[in-house]
Amino acid sequence: MRANFTGSQSVSILVPQAAVPIQHYLRQPHRLMSALAEQNQVESLGAGGYRLKMKPRQFFMFSLQPTVDIQVQAKADGTVLLTSQSCEIRGVDFINHRFQLNLKGILSPVLKGNQTYLEGQADLQVQVDLPPMLWMTPNAILQAAGNGLIKSILITIRQKLAHQLILDYQAWAQSEAETGLTSPSIVHSQALRNA
Repeated sequence: MRANFTGSQSVSILVPQAAVPIQHYLRQPHRLMSALAEQNQVESLGAGGYRLKMKPRQFFMFSLQPTVDIQVQAKADGTVLLTSQSCEIRGVDFINHRFQLNLKGILSPVLKGNQTYLEGQADLQVQVDLPPMLWMTPNAILQAAGNGLIKSILITIRQKLAHQLILDYQAWAQSEAETGLTSPSIVHSQALRNA
Protein backbone atom coordinates (compact mmCIF):
# COMPACT_ATOMS: atom_id res chain seq x y z
CA MET A 1 0.00 0.00 0.00
CA ARG A 2 1.58 3.22 -1.26
CA ALA A 3 1.13 6.45 0.67
CA ASN A 4 2.07 10.01 -0.28
CA PHE A 5 2.64 12.74 2.29
CA THR A 6 3.43 16.36 1.51
CA GLY A 7 4.15 19.57 3.36
CA SER A 8 5.23 23.13 2.62
CA GLN A 9 6.49 25.86 4.90
CA SER A 10 7.34 29.47 4.06
CA VAL A 11 9.46 31.82 6.09
CA SER A 12 10.03 35.58 6.34
CA ILE A 13 12.55 36.67 8.97
CA LEU A 14 13.69 40.21 9.71
CA VAL A 15 17.50 40.27 9.68
CA PRO A 16 19.09 42.45 12.37
CA GLN A 17 21.48 45.03 10.99
CA ALA A 18 25.12 44.04 11.30
CA ALA A 19 28.50 45.24 10.08
CA VAL A 20 28.66 42.60 7.34
CA PRO A 21 25.63 41.95 5.06
CA ILE A 22 23.98 38.56 5.48
CA GLN A 23 24.62 37.77 1.79
CA HIS A 24 28.27 37.10 2.72
CA TYR A 25 27.19 34.74 5.49
CA LEU A 26 24.81 32.82 3.23
CA ARG A 27 27.58 32.12 0.70
CA GLN A 28 29.04 29.69 3.27
CA PRO A 29 26.82 26.59 3.15
CA HIS A 30 28.56 24.94 6.12
CA ARG A 31 27.41 27.75 8.40
CA LEU A 32 23.81 27.37 7.23
CA MET A 33 23.88 23.61 7.83
CA SER A 34 25.46 23.97 11.27
CA ALA A 35 22.72 26.45 12.19
CA LEU A 36 20.00 24.02 11.08
CA ALA A 37 21.25 21.06 13.10
CA GLU A 38 23.48 20.03 15.98
CA GLN A 39 27.15 19.46 15.15
CA ASN A 40 26.86 15.68 15.59
CA GLN A 41 23.92 15.57 13.16
CA VAL A 42 25.74 17.04 10.13
CA GLU A 43 28.54 15.50 8.10
CA SER A 44 30.22 17.28 5.19
CA LEU A 45 30.43 15.20 2.01
CA GLY A 46 32.39 17.82 0.09
CA ALA A 47 31.42 19.93 -2.94
CA GLY A 48 28.38 21.41 -1.17
CA GLY A 49 27.02 18.04 -0.10
CA TYR A 50 25.96 17.30 3.48
CA ARG A 51 24.55 14.30 5.32
CA LEU A 52 21.90 15.33 7.83
CA LYS A 53 20.93 12.80 10.49
CA MET A 54 17.56 13.88 11.78
CA LYS A 55 16.24 13.15 15.25
CA PRO A 56 14.02 10.05 15.55
CA ARG A 57 10.34 10.65 14.80
CA GLN A 58 7.36 8.57 15.84
CA PHE A 59 4.96 7.30 13.16
CA PHE A 60 2.32 5.10 14.77
CA MET A 61 4.26 2.28 16.45
CA PHE A 62 7.46 2.97 14.49
CA SER A 63 10.41 5.12 15.52
CA LEU A 64 11.96 6.44 12.31
CA GLN A 65 15.27 8.25 11.95
CA PRO A 66 15.76 9.72 8.47
CA THR A 67 19.29 10.40 7.26
CA VAL A 68 19.18 12.73 4.24
CA ASP A 69 21.95 13.68 1.82
CA ILE A 70 21.44 17.30 0.83
CA GLN A 71 23.09 19.38 -1.88
CA VAL A 72 23.47 23.04 -0.94
CA GLN A 73 24.07 25.61 -3.66
CA ALA A 74 24.94 29.18 -2.65
CA LYS A 75 24.59 31.87 -5.30
CA ALA A 76 26.49 35.16 -5.51
CA ASP A 77 23.47 37.20 -4.36
CA GLY A 78 23.17 35.12 -1.19
CA THR A 79 20.32 32.90 -2.41
CA VAL A 80 20.66 29.35 -1.11
CA LEU A 81 19.11 26.30 -2.77
CA LEU A 82 18.74 22.99 -0.92
CA THR A 83 17.89 19.75 -2.71
CA SER A 84 17.75 16.25 -1.25
CA GLN A 85 19.85 13.67 -3.09
CA SER A 86 19.06 10.47 -1.20
CA CYS A 87 17.57 9.27 2.05
CA GLU A 88 17.93 6.35 4.41
CA ILE A 89 15.45 5.43 7.15
CA ARG A 90 17.11 3.85 10.15
CA GLY A 91 15.05 1.73 12.46
CA VAL A 92 12.68 -0.13 10.11
CA ASP A 93 14.20 -2.05 7.16
CA PHE A 94 10.82 -2.65 5.51
CA ILE A 95 10.18 1.10 5.26
CA ASN A 96 13.79 1.96 4.39
CA HIS A 97 13.68 -0.12 1.19
CA ARG A 98 10.32 1.34 0.13
CA PHE A 99 10.82 5.02 0.96
CA GLN A 100 11.44 8.13 -1.14
CA LEU A 101 11.98 11.63 0.20
CA ASN A 102 12.16 14.80 -1.88
CA LEU A 103 13.13 18.08 -0.27
CA LYS A 104 13.48 21.37 -2.11
CA GLY A 105 14.20 24.61 -0.34
CA ILE A 106 15.14 28.16 -1.22
CA LEU A 107 16.27 31.00 1.04
CA SER A 108 17.00 34.51 -0.22
CA PRO A 109 17.88 37.87 1.33
CA VAL A 110 15.28 40.42 0.23
CA LEU A 111 15.63 44.18 0.76
CA LYS A 112 12.42 45.97 1.75
CA GLY A 113 13.00 49.65 2.30
CA ASN A 114 16.09 49.82 4.49
CA GLN A 115 15.53 46.41 6.09
CA THR A 116 16.63 42.98 4.95
CA TYR A 117 14.46 39.90 5.30
CA LEU A 118 15.29 36.27 4.79
CA GLU A 119 12.49 34.83 2.71
CA GLY A 120 12.10 31.29 1.54
CA GLN A 121 10.11 28.14 1.22
CA ALA A 122 10.66 24.44 1.80
CA ASP A 123 8.63 21.71 0.12
CA LEU A 124 8.86 18.15 1.41
CA GLN A 125 7.30 15.09 -0.19
CA VAL A 126 7.47 11.51 1.06
CA GLN A 127 6.34 8.38 -0.74
CA VAL A 128 6.36 5.12 1.17
CA ASP A 129 4.98 1.59 0.95
CA LEU A 130 3.31 1.04 4.30
CA PRO A 131 3.88 -2.15 6.32
CA PRO A 132 0.96 -4.65 6.20
CA MET A 133 0.06 -3.89 9.82
CA LEU A 134 -1.06 -0.39 8.73
CA TRP A 135 -3.13 -1.46 5.72
CA MET A 136 -6.36 -1.54 7.72
CA THR A 137 -5.83 1.96 9.13
CA PRO A 138 -8.28 4.45 7.55
CA ASN A 139 -6.65 6.58 4.87
CA ALA A 140 -7.72 9.84 6.55
CA ILE A 141 -5.86 8.84 9.74
CA LEU A 142 -2.74 7.82 7.77
CA GLN A 143 -2.74 11.10 5.84
CA ALA A 144 -3.21 13.19 8.97
CA ALA A 145 -0.37 11.37 10.76
CA GLY A 146 2.01 11.48 7.77
CA ASN A 147 1.33 15.10 6.86
CA GLY A 148 1.55 16.06 10.54
CA LEU A 149 4.97 14.41 10.78
CA ILE A 150 6.23 16.30 7.74
CA LYS A 151 4.80 19.57 9.05
CA SER A 152 6.62 19.10 12.37
CA ILE A 153 9.93 18.61 10.52
CA LEU A 154 9.40 21.77 8.45
CA ILE A 155 8.37 23.81 11.49
CA THR A 156 11.55 22.70 13.28
CA ILE A 157 13.60 23.90 10.29
CA ARG A 158 11.77 27.25 10.28
CA GLN A 159 12.38 27.73 14.01
CA LYS A 160 16.08 26.95 13.59
CA LEU A 161 16.32 29.55 10.81
CA ALA A 162 14.50 32.19 12.83
CA HIS A 163 16.56 31.67 15.97
CA GLN A 164 19.81 29.75 15.57
CA LEU A 165 20.76 31.04 12.12
CA ILE A 166 20.20 34.67 13.11
CA LEU A 167 22.25 34.25 16.31
CA ASP A 168 25.07 32.58 14.37
CA TYR A 169 24.98 35.30 11.71
CA GLN A 170 25.22 38.06 14.33
CA ALA A 171 28.17 36.36 16.07
CA TRP A 172 29.89 35.76 12.70
CA ALA A 173 29.33 39.35 11.52
CA GLN A 174 30.74 40.77 14.75
CA SER A 175 33.78 38.50 14.50
CA GLU A 176 34.33 39.46 10.85
CA ALA A 177 34.06 43.16 11.70
CA GLU A 178 36.56 42.83 14.56
CA THR A 179 38.97 40.87 12.36
CA GLY A 180 38.58 43.46 9.60
CA LEU A 181 39.36 46.33 11.98
CA THR A 182 42.71 44.77 12.90
CA SER A 183 43.72 43.61 9.42
CA PRO A 184 47.03 45.12 8.20
CA SER A 185 45.49 46.92 5.19
CA ILE A 186 42.89 48.68 7.34
CA VAL A 187 45.44 49.60 10.04
CA HIS A 188 47.77 50.95 7.33
CA SER A 189 45.01 53.05 5.71
CA GLN A 190 43.99 54.42 9.13
CA ALA A 191 47.60 55.35 9.84
CA LEU A 192 47.83 57.21 6.52
CA ARG A 193 44.67 59.16 7.33
CA ASN A 194 46.03 60.10 10.77
CA ALA A 195 49.45 61.16 9.45
